[in-house]
Amino acid sequence: MKLKMQSLPAPLAIVLLLLTSFTSPAQNIPSPKAYLGYEIGENFSRHHQVIGYFQALANAATSQIKLQQYGATNEGRPLMLAFISSAENMARLDDIRQNNLRHAGMLSGNADMNSPAIVWLSYNVHGNETSSSEAAMKTAHFLLTDSRAAGWLKNTIVVIDPCINPDGRDRYVNWYNSVKGKQMNPDPQSREHSEPWPGGRSNHYNFDLNRDWAWQTQVETQQRIKVYNQWMPHIHVDFHEQGYNEPYYFAPAAEPFHEVITPWQRSFQESIGRNHAKYFDLQGWLYFTKERFDLFYPSYGDTWPTYNGAIGMTYEQGGHSRAGLGVINEDGDTLTLADRADHHFTTGISTVEISSMNAGKLVENFNTYFADATKNGAGTYKSFVVKGNNAQSKMDKLIQLLQRNGITVGYANNGTAKGFNYASQKEESFNLERGDLVISTVQPRGSLVQVLFEPSSMLSDSATYDITAWSLPYAHGLQAYAVKEKLAVTPGMAVPAIAEVVTGKHYGYAVAWQSMKEAAFLSSLLQAGVKARFTEKPFVLNNKDYAAGSLILLKTSNAGVIDFDLTVQRIAQQHAVRIVPINTGFADKGVDFGSPDVKSILPPKVAMISGDGVSSLGAGEVWHYFDTELQYPVSLINLNDAARMRWDNYDVVILPDGFRYQQLLAKDGELAGWVQRGGKVILMENAVAQAARADWGIKTREDVDAKKDKEDEYANLKKYADRERDGLKEFNPGSIFRVHLDNTHPLAFGYGEEYYTLKGDGTVYQFMKDGWNVGVIKKNPLMAGFAGSALKKQLQDGLIFGHMNMGRGNVIYLADDILFREFWENGKLLMANAIFMVGRAGSSL
Repeated sequence: MKLKMQSLPAPLAIVLLLLTSFTSPAQNIPSPKAYLGYEIGENFSRHHQVIGYFQALANAATSQIKLQQYGATNEGRPLMLAFISSAENMARLDDIRQNNLRHAGMLSGNADMNSPAIVWLSYNVHGNETSSSEAAMKTAHFLLTDSRAAGWLKNTIVVIDPCINPDGRDRYVNWYNSVKGKQMNPDPQSREHSEPWPGGRSNHYNFDLNRDWAWQTQVETQQRIKVYNQWMPHIHVDFHEQGYNEPYYFAPAAEPFHEVITPWQRSFQESIGRNHAKYFDLQGWLYFTKERFDLFYPSYGDTWPTYNGAIGMTYEQGGHSRAGLGVINEDGDTLTLADRADHHFTTGISTVEISSMNAGKLVENFNTYFADATKNGAGTYKSFVVKGNNAQSKMDKLIQLLQRNGITVGYANNGTAKGFNYASQKEESFNLERGDLVISTVQPRGSLVQVLFEPSSMLSDSATYDITAWSLPYAHGLQAYAVKEKLAVTPGMAVPAIAEVVTGKHYGYAVAWQSMKEAAFLSSLLQAGVKARFTEKPFVLNNKDYAAGSLILLKTSNAGVIDFDLTVQRIAQQHAVRIVPINTGFADKGVDFGSPDVKSILPPKVAMISGDGVSSLGAGEVWHYFDTELQYPVSLINLNDAARMRWDNYDVVILPDGFRYQQLLAKDGELAGWVQRGGKVILMENAVAQAARADWGIKTREDVDAKKDKEDEYANLKKYADRERDGLKEFNPGSIFRVHLDNTHPLAFGYGEEYYTLKGDGTVYQFMKDGWNVGVIKKNPLMAGFAGSALKKQLQDGLIFGHMNMGRGNVIYLADDILFREFWENGKLLMANAIFMVGRAGSSL
């Protein structure tokens, strides 16, 4: 049976206000059924059909809709926007865009306050949350054909992104269409409700695009944010789906709200929610507000627009991948794709309606938001100083991220200042020097600056949906200070450094090992056939200090490389890496280049375990790292095929985060035998936990229990209503901890003595007696974010990163996610060290 609806005494014309089909004032505008051949909800539409329908609308209503392809996915599918408004507004669309940027202080000149509201609707960021792209087609048709919509569009521009994640959508839709029969089966146990690995939620590289708005690690996000920044809408809606037993969720959001969110942004969420409720109440549809979905983590499709001055919101329809074309929920009702699309259609149209009714207020408050940011800045700290003595390649990564976010950067003038030292977590005086970056909150995007840089964000409620700490100096491993005053700066466009050009023929070259830039350089060298060395001890040459891990490239044993010097110089230029010519192997201090402490680097053959039983997100992080950052070949082996794997074809095998490695980690299994023969295995996150249970040389640290007293007998007397709150004591959604590194070990080459890890669980491991405790946490290691009171007692005095010899092979333990969402820049060199440097024998080439 269909989803039950409450019977209400409202007149039928009002009850069906948004769901009734209306006569089109332009008879040649095709309905979705006329183009697709079926009603919305009867079948899943493939991405090319969605795009084709919008193209048909643009061909039929040329004066009211404009399409713009803003990019393409990894698999080559187009990314498209549709702009819909009145013919009068469309005729001056770019003038409206530029005027809006003047409101935001991003173009010079006075803005016209009598300007349209801009509403941006984003659909299908999670590919298997498919109802929203169906709703997008219905929404566009309504806006172009309904007489009431024509009135709204006189003062409103509607921007529709019908499918943010085409690769994920088609992955799901193509799978679903291949397993359903002539009729859909609503039995939730039927195979059409059990999507195979990796699922359609993520993009090509198995990344969750709804966590990538601020970090912009994925091509879809990079291209979308570029055009978003050219418009800066007043309203942004991100359409989602949740479990099929859940009713609809819409604004207002749940706590915690970040403190930079303004009273106006909060209050208008309330107005929008009440408008939606009006239509849902008339239809008898269930919904909830103010629960679960908060506004805190900065990289969502609701929070990032909010921190950029918009009213940002998430709408969540029950359904998700398990709903298919129809599914029987726990109430015994059948939830259909048509139902799901109707609900999203209703909130989309309701959003446009309420925005049009309040267009003047939206524009006025948008203007005030940016005027206040430009005049007063945001937050307690007005300036964030990133010291110029950080590795230039790390500075370049930060500059690139800030530029993608539209954040203005300046340079410090010589002087002194007092600020919060991120490393010591104390207020300290420090010297300002030319070359120090200064990022001020006194700029249009000041709120976003505060959110991304503040040492620790204030939580109004610790029951949050995602990580609670992300401060960029920690994520990028940079020496930095937060200053309460606005510092005078020298304006200028911060640009990534360009490596000096080196020419001529030389004995060899030395390269400081500092960041992923040098790691990608090494990757290219090895693939070009260049044999490289690294030093396990520091040395001095020509009065320049080189730390352990520095690369040494010599003509010795590179006779087979055609024009060795030109090859090295060309690859260095490609990666903007500084190579220093050397003309002797005799060091001023430290090891000479023929020392046993100078190791060779041979190009390893690498495999990664993937597929069912492995975290798709964890595997995606490693895959993306190899494919786009390190640019080094890796073979992806399905876990189910591991029994047939030819282990000796590989030098390194990576087990990313996963939950079904028990058989693979058997002590008498193929993997253990391969390691004993000389293989190197890298265990990540939950793979480490499973290795501990399988006795792979590492053990979890025993829980630290407080001394009990008589009052503990009452500890089990808990209120049912407090059950979620009680669970917070054992909860760590994601917080930053200080890790002490043994940077004399190859796993930590290129680092100082401390590292900041993003920890998302309560697991630490005992210090190893027979291995190397490379990264450990000690007393009071929490730097930023929330961790439950019970976990804080446990999260200390334990191992996070380690290395152990097993027979002739090596086991590397990486208990935390060093590649988290690919934005945790400071962890990436650990992976390169694990691949290329750990366990290298001291052979000469």
